Amino acid sequence: MTTSNELRLLPWTGPDGKPCFLSTDDSGGYMSRLADNIESVQLGTATELLDQAIDMLATDTAPDDMLLLAKNLIGALKDTLRVATSRGHRLDSRSTDHHYR
Repeated sequence: MTTSNELRLLPWTGPDGKPCFLSTDDSGGYMSRLADNIESVQLGTATELLDQAIDMLATDTAPDDMLLLAKNLIGALKDTLRVATSRGHRLDSRSTDHHYR
């Protein structure tokens, strides 16, 4: 059984915008693999948006296009921060586990 500090922050939020967590000891389970895959997609999207932003800043881009890019970058940054937070918590719990062994 996992304790509250071992809950995994999932890469999506609930319908009300609150964080979702996974409680499992099985890192290879269906939900864990689904979360890993979604994190991978989110990080890939952030990379693509960053490349797009670099290209757009080097050219004469319409203000509406820049606004849309900024909104997309904000979403990607939120996703990336959630992934980093989740992975950081999991690393902390692993280092704590190894510390007591």
